Amino acid sequence: MEHVILAAASLAEQPDDNTFLVCGSQGTKEFCFNPAGQGLFLVEFPGLQLLREKPGMSKILTPFPAICPPGLEYLLEIDCLLIHQQLELMEALFGFETNNKYEVKNKIGQQIYFATEKSNLCCKIFCGAQRSFKINIVDNMGTEVIRMRRSLHCGSCWCPCCLQKLEVQAPPGEPIGYIVQKWHPCLPNFVIQDESEDAVLKIRGPCCVSSCGRATNFKIKNLDASKTIGNIAKNWSGLITEVLTDVDNFEVKFPMTLDVRIKATLMGACFLIDYMYYETRPR
Repeated sequence: MEHVILAAASLAEQPDDNTFLVCGSQGTKEFCFNPAGQGLFLVEFPGLQLLREKPGMSKILTPFPAICPPGLEYLLEIDCLLIHQQLELMEALFGFETNNKYEVKNKIGQQIYFATEKSNLCCKIFCGAQRSFKINIVDNMGTEVIRMRRSLHCGSCWCPCCLQKLEVQAPPGEPIGYIVQKWHPCLPNFVIQDESEDAVLKIRGPCCVSSCGRATNFKIKNLDASKTIGNIAKNWSGLITEVLTDVDNFEVKFPMTLDVRIKATLMGACFLIDYMYYETRPR
């Protein structure tokens, strides 16, 4: 998808083949198409970001939220997320499992989201890292924009009939993607699905997931696994942090042009990987 940025004042000054006719609006979103038949355009104010589809496509108007759920607009212009788990003193000092909290930042360290786990105390005690949970993700204004849910499933290669699955919703209540564990005797193996549960990407991890002194990479691949398009890296956090706590740092890389709903789903894959392989200590 091609991105074109125009100033509001210069819109009327474009050549005839780039003149846009406004067809309707929804809140601050206005929907336009090119009278010359060059395809559908979606315009959002302020900033006039024009998202142009392939030439010759139908002029049937598609609502903007179907492409970018509210709250995920920032993900349009980034290709990397840093996910830092916060240190919980009660957990570090006494080993009592608490709700995980994560800061989600861009690659220059600016926080864009904050994630908080919600789970049952009994599940923490009896199920440990395999527990069911809900993760609420809020933006910098405190508005919940993403919700993730994991039911209680087994993650063992000896039980291939009931493997891990995490659902990603944006806005909360509307599924946009799923992360599904696939059976493999020795490798972490996942499929990324869209809202219709159709597979779109694969994630393949290493046989040894230990991050002793180095990063551990979970490669994001296309469906036939012939090309690596991104990576989820569990970074080494230092000897003391790794041995005494379960605080983890991740880096998620993906193509800039990837659908924002899939970007949000890959964020969910990072959380699922953390709970499955790095939530218990010592490692």
